Amino acid sequence: MRQWSYSSIALPAVLLLASLLSACAGPSGGVPVDDRSRGSSRAEQVTSGSHVVQRGETLYQIAFRYGWDWKALAANNNLRQPFTIYPGQRISLETRSSAVARAPTRTPPAASRPTSSPPVRSTPAPAPAPVKSGAEKQTVTNKPASTPAPAALTGWQWPAQGPLIARFQSNASLNKGIDIAGQLGQPVFAAANGSVVYAGRGLIGYGDMIIIKHDDDFLSAYAHNSRLLVKEGEQVRVGQKIAEMGSSGTDRVKLHFEIRRRGQPVDPLGYLPKL
Repeated sequence: MRQWSYSSIALPAVLLLASLLSACAGPSGGVPVDDRSRGSSRAEQVTSGSHVVQRGETLYQIAFRYGWDWKALAANNNLRQPFTIYPGQRISLETRSSAVARAPTRTPPAASRPTSSPPVRSTPAPAPAPVKSGAEKQTVTNKPASTPAPAALTGWQWPAQGPLIARFQSNASLNKGIDIAGQLGQPVFAAANGSVVYAGRGLIGYGDMIIIKHDDDFLSAYAHNSRLLVKEGEQVRVGQKIAEMGSSGTDRVKLHFEIRRRGQPVDPLGYLPKL
C-alpha cells in the first residue's frame, strides 16, 4: 500500500485555498458611480479629479452626473459651442480656482522680496450662478435652491399622473427629485418646452432616462422609463409624450423626476402646479 506523506497532501491544499481567496478578492479602489438603486444620488458638485469621456456620453450627461452646471463645466474645460466631446477625452472636474489655490508658491528671500505685493493672476472657475441674493447663494454653496421659477419658465406641468411616493430631500445622498408611481407603459410627458440633450441608459441607477434642456439655467430629468420616444437634439413641447413609464434601474414601476437649476437639484414641487 502506498503511503502518503502529510506534506504531499497539505501543499496542494494550501495552494488551492490561496487561489480561491485571491479569486474572491476584487480590485481595490475604483471610481465612484451614481447608484440610485442603493439610495445614493450624488448631489454635491464634485470639484476634484476628472472624467474620461466614454462613447455615447454628452457634456450634459457628464454635468448631470457630477452636479455641475453644463455651462460652467464647458467653460472650466475651455469647450466652446457646439460643445463636442470625444471618447477618451479627459474632462476636468477641478475648478480653476482650486487649482490655483493648491499651486505651490515660493517665498523670495527677504533681501529680494519686493516692497509691494505683485498682482496675483488667478483664473476662477465660472460659478454656477452669480451671487446676487441669499437664494442664489444656496446654489453656489451646493444647497438646493427653493426660489420660484422665473417668468421665462412658468407653465410647468406634471410629467405623469399617479400618487407621489417619494419627495425631494435636500440632504446629501438622498432623493434629489420626486417619484411618481404608475403602471407599466403609462405616458411620461415633457414638463416644459425644451430640447432633448440626453436619451439613454448611461447613468447607473437611473435606467432609461431623458434629460431636457429648457434654457441656460434649467434641465429636467425623467428616469426609469420602459421606452424612450424622443431622441437627442429633438425639440419637445410641454405636455408632449416623451416616454413610457417602467422600472428600468429600480425595483418598481415609477417615474423619477428631477429639475436642476444651474446644475443643482431643486424641489420640483416648487415649480409644478399644486395638487
